[in-house]
Amino acid sequence: MTSYTAPTKDMQFVLHEVLKVTETGLPGYEELERDFTEAVLEAAGKVASEVLAPLNAVGDTKGCVLENGVVHTPEGFDTAFAAMKEGGWTALDLDPEYGGQGMPYVMGTAVGEMFVSANMAFNMYQGLTHGAYSAIHVHGTEDQKRTYLPKMVSCDWTGTMNLTEPHAGTDLGMLRTKAEPQDDGSYKITGQKIFISAGDHDLAENIIHLVLAKAPGGGEGTKGISLFIVPKVLVKEDGTLGARNAVTVGHIEEKMGIHGNATCVMNYDGATGYLLGDLHKGMRAMFTMMNEARLGVGLQGYAVAVGAYQNAVAYAKERLQGRAVTGAENPSGPADPLIVHPDIRRTLMDQKSFLEGARAFTLWGAHLIDRSHRANDADAEGLISLLTPVLKGFLTDKGFETAVNAQQVYGGHGYIEESGMSQFVRDARITMIYEGANGIQALDLVGRKLAQDGGKHVMAFFDMVKTFLKENEGNEALKESFLDPLKAASKDLQAAGMFFMEKGMKNPNAALSGSYDFMHLFGHVCLGLMWARMARAADAALQGGTTDKAFYETKIATGRYYMARQLPMTATHLARIISGAAPVMALSADQF
Repeated sequence: MTSYTAPTKDMQFVLHEVLKVTETGLPGYEELERDFTEAVLEAAGKVASEVLAPLNAVGDTKGCVLENGVVHTPEGFDTAFAAMKEGGWTALDLDPEYGGQGMPYVMGTAVGEMFVSANMAFNMYQGLTHGAYSAIHVHGTEDQKRTYLPKMVSCDWTGTMNLTEPHAGTDLGMLRTKAEPQDDGSYKITGQKIFISAGDHDLAENIIHLVLAKAPGGGEGTKGISLFIVPKVLVKEDGTLGARNAVTVGHIEEKMGIHGNATCVMNYDGATGYLLGDLHKGMRAMFTMMNEARLGVGLQGYAVAVGAYQNAVAYAKERLQGRAVTGAENPSGPADPLIVHPDIRRTLMDQKSFLEGARAFTLWGAHLIDRSHRANDADAEGLISLLTPVLKGFLTDKGFETAVNAQQVYGGHGYIEESGMSQFVRDARITMIYEGANGIQALDLVGRKLAQDGGKHVMAFFDMVKTFLKENEGNEALKESFLDPLKAASKDLQAAGMFFMEKGMKNPNAALSGSYDFMHLFGHVCLGLMWARMARAADAALQGGTTDKAFYETKIATGRYYMARQLPMTATHLARIISGAAPVMALSADQF
């Protein structure tokens, strides 16, 4: 049986000493005093470790069951979901006008990490609802908001998004689901959707599906797509539930992981739907939810690995195996613990340095979203738009790798289901695929985001790094271990961008062949920047006479490891990028 402990101290460090949330001037951030955030995080951590984590293996082994058209979640999920609702955790960062608590998104993100680490499959029921809520909140009519949002905030009703069809995955222009207009202003939705997370379950009295479909007159491709609200149970004018809608579950997908979440095939047979947003402009409304989901999936990618890492550390300290090469460290025992061995230390440091950097990166991204929404900051909106594919793609790739490395610490026991490590690996794997496979994230980054607004946002990122380096150039404690490596990595990123500008227009394959490497190169630079910021904060605490020297010294040592052992990968990625398209495109299709 695995266990989980919420990393509240590390979160507090990022919030208050790196991001300095109370000094930002953002509306709502003045309430994020240390005592307040500590109380919220400690309470959420208790829910995560005591309520959700014990159900993680249950969800994995029992899974969801479809009986007589109803999906039943694993034993204990209903009680845990009720506890989440009662504690207000489903409403943490949602609009108070509809029953939410109105906290900043950065707090919802920190709490969300804990819930994902404890039980990713369970958390998806409320996580998908959050995204559907956001789409209705931004694009819905006042009547739609009044009808659906209060119940979705409380999770009395949950939400989904329905994009994928059997023949159309990423290429949404190929979808066939139809929307026929009715005299009363509604539409009849007919078609089949697959891979619908939380598509049906017994945790809520209604499920609000957001469904992409084509209405007449929209033309071909994605330009003809509209987005519709399709409730599982129709809602009467007085807000009470009425008749069951013509939407059913075909079957539950049998998956590699996240067994506790019902991933459904959904059949729409003339179901009543209501247009959300503008007709034939469904992609705009859907991407409100999709972009939020991509940041959330990036969080999932590393958060699952946090649980894996914690258990690997505990195992490495307890498991006796071999002797330290420098002499026995447990002379009274038959062997030394695994953690004395340099290679075990290496893999644990790989994990620790990535996870702490990923946490800072994600919370910074959530802060940018708060800046965008709470201060109408267009520059923050542009920067988080640029970074979203990096957050999603890089953090899920490395998160899965981290979960595998944690499993490896266990040796053969990691391959045995009893240890629980297999579940972390299997659950983490989907994050690289859904909400846009990572290859698509890389294409989006290089093909669209770099050139967005004339390249303004990537240039702003480079200026941010340059400004940080200049502001801290006199700090000798940071120079060799943090500033110099960050400067070199940033130059690699700029060189890759210049290569795309010079070669990409003439030979698009030259740019796209290097897009995946660019996404990882960018990710490493972002984590390098985060580690430099964390090192500065830790050094300031040490210089200020902190009584917790061990915490800050550990932080700096972990950051040094990342800068010395991981950040140099930017040079490898650059070398691959400038090799161009020739090595990638050398074979004809029939030569594979």
